[in-house]
Amino acid sequence: MSVPEGKKVYFASDNHLGAPTHNASRPREKKFLEWLTMVEKDAAAIFLMGDLFDFWFEYKTVVPKGFVRTLGKLAEIADSGIPIFYFVGNHDLWMNGYFEDELGIPVFHAPQEVTINDTLFFIGHGDGLGPNDKGYKRMKKVFTNPFFQWLFRWLHPDLGVRLAQYLSVKNKLISGDEDAKFLGEDKEWLAVYSQRKLQEKHRDYFVFGHRHLPLNISLNETSKYINLGDWIHYFTYLEFDGSTAELKEF
Repeated sequence: MSVPEGKKVYFASDNHLGAPTHNASRPREKKFLEWLTMVEKDAAAIFLMGDLFDFWFEYKTVVPKGFVRTLGKLAEIADSGIPIFYFVGNHDLWMNGYFEDELGIPVFHAPQEVTINDTLFFIGHGDGLGPNDKGYKRMKKVFTNPFFQWLFRWLHPDLGVRLAQYLSVKNKLISGDEDAKFLGEDKEWLAVYSQRKLQEKHRDYFVFGHRHLPLNISLNETSKYINLGDWIHYFTYLEFDGSTAELKEF
């Protein structure tokens, strides 16, 4: 991917629309829509790095209702020719074609390498990576098991969505609230993971969400680990102008 002069690539993560309630998160949705309107003016591409919604599950003919303004704005941007790429997080890993078919947005379920103007990015949501997140790793095996997904689909959507939304807010392993504090550069497990990946191959930037903290950590003289923060407390995003990546607050 190349960034034309005057254009930029944007990264954002962890909106958790719907938490703790739909009404409580509507002001945050409005602010995110204002950000999308701002960045579409000069965006070469937009990367959404997961947990846009606090819960998302696709039944065969049903998706959770709400936040249609966000979905409509994303469709409008994608229809205008600006590519949007979505990486599933731990709250929306049950995506199964809706974003691709209805919005024209490709969805990725695993970290990817992306080269932008000769700068190599390694990007993903960040859940289940590195030496920590052990409780969630066990839980994710259940979430991604086809048999348990099949069982969940047998619940009526009114019951299934309500149960999942309750657990999404209350279960700290899912919500991530139990570790949303800075651990120190040598103990941040996504930074440790990035260091390990550097031993395999050089990357300029490792960009993740999930931690809900805006972080910019130098891994060596030429590589950085960047966490995007969230749109609950920090309203931060990453802007790449073709040569330099900078965390900003909206």
